[in-house]
Amino acid sequence: MTSRMIRIEQSTNLKAKPPQGELGFGKYFTDHMFMLDYEASQGWHDARIVPYQPLTLDPAAKVFHYGQTIFEGLKAYRGSDGCIRLFRPEANIARMNRSNARMSVPQLDSELFLAAIERLIEVDEAWIPSEPGTSLYIRPFVIATQPVLGVAPSEQYQFAIIMSPVGAYYPEGINPVRIFVESDHVRASVGGVGEAKTAGNYAATFMSQQTAKEAGYTQVMWLDAAQHRFIEEVGSMNVFFCMGGKVCTPALSGSILAGITRSSVIQLLKSWGITVEERAISIEEVYEAGRAGILEEAFGTGTAAVVSPIGELCWQGERLIIGAGRTGELSKRLYDTLTGIQYGTVEDRFDWMKDIDLQGIIRSDIME
Repeated sequence: MTSRMIRIEQSTNLKAKPPQGELGFGKYFTDHMFMLDYEASQGWHDARIVPYQPLTLDPAAKVFHYGQTIFEGLKAYRGSDGCIRLFRPEANIARMNRSNARMSVPQLDSELFLAAIERLIEVDEAWIPSEPGTSLYIRPFVIATQPVLGVAPSEQYQFAIIMSPVGAYYPEGINPVRIFVESDHVRASVGGVGEAKTAGNYAATFMSQQTAKEAGYTQVMWLDAAQHRFIEEVGSMNVFFCMGGKVCTPALSGSILAGITRSSVIQLLKSWGITVEERAISIEEVYEAGRAGILEEAFGTGTAAVVSPIGELCWQGERLIIGAGRTGELSKRLYDTLTGIQYGTVEDRFDWMKDIDLQGIIRSDIME
C-alpha cells in the first residue's frame, strides 16, 4: 500500500549515461528524484517521484540561515548475479530519524522512506552500474523551507532523495592513507550535534582538511573538544586500532557519528573471535603503542570507502608509521568480506542485505 501512495512523473528528457570507468563520486545524477513535503497543519504529504530538477527556495528559507538540515548516505549494488541489493537500509532510516530528532525535524515514516528508495531504484534501475566496485549512491536529505527569520524550528520542510552512480573507491587496489592529527580545531563536542548527520558538522572540517592536504596528508584525525587528547573520528569515518591483539575503537560519546559500517565491522570482528573494545582512546596511547611495536594496524570505516587503511599519522610534528605503511591483513579481510557481502559473493550471515525485487514492486502496484 505504501508504494502505491507515491505518484510518478516520468522524465521526457533522459540524460546520457557516463562511461562506467569515469564515474568518480557524486558527479552524475540519475533522471529522477523523490520528494515529500511537510506543513505543520498537514504533516508529511504529497509523496512523488519527479524528473531530477533544481529546488526553488525563498531566500528567507530557514535552512540558509539556521542550518536546519539532515542527510544520509547508502548504496545499492548490482551483484554478479544481476540482483540489486541495499546494505542495511533500515539502519540508515533509523539514524536519519535520530538526526531529525536532534535537529527538531519531524520524524519520517520508516515504511514510506524505504518504499521511496525502492521505487526510485525501480524507476532509475538502468543507472545502476555493473562494473566491479561500482554502485549507486543514494542521498536522502531534509531541508527547512519556511521563509521566516525567527530563530525557531521551521514549520515547513522538504524531504528529497537523489541518486548518483559512483565508481570504485579503490580502482587500483586498497591502499593506506596518511593522516594529520588536528590538535587545535575540533569537529564536534559532547552534548552538541556531532552524532547527528547534519551539514554543519562537515563544513566545520574543511579548514583543517585543507591544511592537512597542503602538508601532504589525505585526511584529518579529530580529537575531543574538552582535552584535545581522545580520538574521535578520522575525516568523516569512524576509526579502529589493532593494538596488542585487540581491536579498539572510540566509544560513541554523543560527539561521534554512529556509523553503519562501524557497527557492521564490530559484528564481523566479534564473529571471528576477535576482542573488540569500545572505549576512550588517547592519541598518546596510540603513539606509545606504535613506539612499543604493538600497534599492528589502523583503519577508518564508512559508506564510501568501506574500510580505509591508515599507514601514517602526524601529531604535533611527530610521524608514526603504522604496519610499515602497508595494508594490514585484518583491514584487507574486513574489506573483502564486507564488499563480498554487498555484491553477493560472500554469504550474508547477518541478514544485512535487502534484495530489491523490481518485478515484485511492479506486480504489487498492479494488484493494488
